[in-house]
Amino acid sequence: MKKLFAEFFGTFWLVFGGCGSAVFAAGVPDIGIGLLGVSLAFGLTVLTMAYAVGHISGGHFNPAVSFGLLAGGRFSAKDLIPYVVAQCLGALAAAGCLYVILNGSGAVDFSKPGAFATNFYGEAVYNGKAFSMGAAFLAEFLLTAFFLIVIMGATDKWANGKFAGIAIGLALTLIHLISIPITNTSVNPARSLSQAVFTGGLAMSQLWLFWAAPIMGGVVGGLIYKFLLQRDSTEVVAD
Repeated sequence: MKKLFAEFFGTFWLVFGGCGSAVFAAGVPDIGIGLLGVSLAFGLTVLTMAYAVGHISGGHFNPAVSFGLLAGGRFSAKDLIPYVVAQCLGALAAAGCLYVILNGSGAVDFSKPGAFATNFYGEAVYNGKAFSMGAAFLAEFLLTAFFLIVIMGATDKWANGKFAGIAIGLALTLIHLISIPITNTSVNPARSLSQAVFTGGLAMSQLWLFWAAPIMGGVVGGLIYKFLLQRDSTEVVAD
């Protein structure tokens, strides 16, 4: 049960910190944190929770990570559904808190694509560019696959585990720097679900992509690491 609470609170912090920074701080005139700040916020949520509760649950905070670690042989199938449920509940609880706080400033218009830090495709939200469904799917798929490769490599028994949280947090920061202009960055179905539930409309109709692409990418990333990159116990690294 402690593992599930760790996943709940870890995912809560990811959504509250990452999406909260996008909702409240990104567009503040003159002092707003912008794309770089939001990207760092997402990375910092994972980094801090990796050290806070990662030793309890493994620090997934993301259904795509759980699926990927299962494919990579690092996670038990019997724990998959409970982990995903805990992650989604944590994300929804965080989004609920953000919703209440945001509406404390008055009525909020959630009709625009990307509102409330929702994910999207086919909409010109940033720089007048709209990316197709196929482009969005490929971006989410590739970035989640590489995220799993980083996670599995950084937490490998041959790696220096003390720095795993830093590597994983910085990887998520980089992922957001690349893909916020494309999809507002998901690579995490729970994070996408939580924001879409409170906005409805376009975000809900497009939610399928932000479950399918990250999970598929996570599984492929886990398999790539397991079969192409993971060292065998008998291997010796050349000098």
